Amino acid sequence: MKILITGAGGQVGRELVTVFADHDVIPADHAVLDVTDRDAVLAAITAIQPDAIVHAAAWTDVDACEGDAERALQVNGLGTRHVAEAARRVDAHVCAFSTDYVFDGTQPEPYVEWDPPNPRSAYGRSKLAGELELSGDPAATIVRTSWICGLHGSNMVKTILRLAATHDTLRFVDDQRGHPTFARDLAAMVRRLVVDRRPGCFHVTNQGAVSWFEFARSVLEATGRDAARVEPITTAELDPPRPAPRPANSVLDNAALRLSGLPLLPHYRESLEQLVHELEP
Repeated sequence: MKILITGAGGQVGRELVTVFADHDVIPADHAVLDVTDRDAVLAAITAIQPDAIVHAAAWTDVDACEGDAERALQVNGLGTRHVAEAARRVDAHVCAFSTDYVFDGTQPEPYVEWDPPNPRSAYGRSKLAGELELSGDPAATIVRTSWICGLHGSNMVKTILRLAATHDTLRFVDDQRGHPTFARDLAAMVRRLVVDRRPGCFHVTNQGAVSWFEFARSVLEATGRDAARVEPITTAELDPPRPAPRPANSVLDNAALRLSGLPLLPHYRESLEQLVHELEP
C-alpha cells in the first residue's frame, strides 16, 4: 500500500512512519504539508495518489488552543476537511486521530465510542469538528486516544523524569483519570486498522486507568526512584491554574476493539517499563 502520513514529525507520526516501513510510506510533516492550505493539500494528495492517508497532523497544545480557538478550528477542523476532500478525489482510505477531550468527563463510567461527545475546551471542540468532517464518509476510521507518551517529542513521562531529577517533591493532580497511551503501541494498532480498512470510531489506549498522581508514581517506580516523593493535589490547587478545562474522567473504554475481537494494547506499566529503559538506559 501507498500510505501518506500527515504530521509525520510528531511523536505519533514518527512511530507511524516506522510501523508502516514495509509499505510505500510518504511522510509529510508540517514543513512539507500544511493541512490548513487547501490548495497544497489537494495538489499533494492528487499527485501522490495514496491508497490510505493516516492524518496525524494536529495542534495539540490544549492550553494554547484555549487562547486561540479559531486557529484550533482551522488546524484540527478545517485541516481535516481538506484532507477528507482530497482523499475523496483519489479514493483513499482516511484514518484520523481524535481525543478524550471530545467528552466533558462528567460521567462516572468509562466512555465508549457511542457515547455522545460534549467537549468543554477549545481543543476538544476543534477535534470534534475534525470528527464531523469525516462523518459523511462511512469508510473513514477515527481513532480516539489519550495521554500520549513516547520516545519522541514532549510528553508527561519526560516531564516527570526531568522534574524528578531537579525536585525533591513532585505534585500531580489526583482528580483527573485516564488511560496512558504509548505512541509505539498506538501506531501498531493504527497500522492494523488501516491495513484492514476498518471503518468507524475506535478508542485506542493502553490498559490501566490511573490519575496523573498515580501515573507519576508509576514513572518513578519504573526508574527505581522513591514513588513517595510524589504528592497528590486537586486540579483546583494547581498554581498557576491551567487555561483549558480538563475532563475529570477521560477513561476511554476500548469497546469497539474488544467487541470486534481485536487484541487490546498492553497494560500501560508494561510499555512504561520499556520506554523508561530507552530514555534512561
